[in-house]
This record gives sequence, structure tokens and C-alpha cells, in this order.
Amino acid sequence: MIAQIEKRNYTAEEYLELELTSEARSEYRNGEIVLMTGGTPDHNDISGNLYVVLKTALKGKTYRTFYAYQRLWIPAVSLYTYPDIMVVPKPIELQTGRTDTVMNPCFIAEVLSKSTQNYDRGEKFLAYRSIPSFQEYLLIDQYRIHVEHHVKTATNQWLFSEYDDPTVTLTLRAVESQVQIAELYENIDFNQA
Repeated sequence: MIAQIEKRNYTAEEYLELELTSEARSEYRNGEIVLMTGGTPDHNDISGNLYVVLKTALKGKTYRTFYAYQRLWIPAVSLYTYPDIMVVPKPIELQTGRTDTVMNPCFIAEVLSKSTQNYDRGEKFLAYRSIPSFQEYLLIDQYRIHVEHHVKTATNQWLFSEYDDPTVTLTLRAVESQVQIAELYENIDFNQA
């Protein structure tokens, strides 16, 4: 979920200073600070399931896998954000002068919520595509079995696939790994009210 905080323009430096003392995460969108509120248990489980699968699959390889609290800077659109899951090839490219903000993900996944799904599919995906190292994007619905998979095939070209079958195994090209859709939804009960 995303909520607005005081409506005014901030500099990137003001945002980073506020983040040092804030108990909640927020995005910086070209001068605007947008508070990121907590997710649902299903959102957290789905993110965690993917993190565990990737962390295990990439053990010993030249990648770092991050879960929810790693800040990403996208200079082309002046955006600081926290993807749900992000894989970054080694060596990590940090924002100049920072030790807490990465810039070179090759893979990003977002778990969709009602309040963020349009942003994650639209403006945020557009921002991610401005990152030169970014190659693959996974959008996971938390309310039903549905996964949207975007893979960069060439400059300005992306292949889109979507899956509703839990038995499908996705091949993640950017990180040379596989994940079965059922693994993403482990412990999720869609019949629970």
C-alpha cells in the first residue's frame, strides 16, 4: 500500500536525510515522498517464498538477492524505491557517495496489491526499464494464482507471458534459474476470508 505524506517538493538529499530517522519506508518520486505502508501476510509470504527460492538457487553464483528493504536509485527518472525482490549482479553498483543504495538490478519482482498494481505495471515498470542492467520483471498477484513475466529480448523489446497454472515452471533468464509457480504461492489459502 502507498500513502501520501506532506504534499511538497523535496530534494533527493532531504529525502535521504528523512529516511535515516524514519520508521517506515517511503519512495521518492521526482521530488515527492510517498509513504509505503505495510503489506498483507499473503504479500509477505509470496515475497518471502520467491526470496528463498532465488537465494537458494543463486548460492555460490555472482549475484546478490535482496528482499523489500534494499533501496534502489533510478537516476533517469529521479526515483528511489524499494522493490519487493531484487537480484543484483556482482559487483554491486552503489549510488555515488552512498553505501545503502544500489543501482544495477538485473531482475525485479513485485507482489501486486490493489493499491499498487496499476503503478507496478505502468509508471514503475517504465522507470525500471530505464535501468541499463535491468533484464527481467515478475509481477505476482496476491489474490489469485496469476503471474506476469516480462523478459527483455533486445533494446526496447520485451516479451510478455502470463501464467495461471501452478504447475508451470518459469525460467528466469536474467539469473539462469527456475521457479515453479506453486512455490510462489506456498502457504497461501485463497479461500480464507
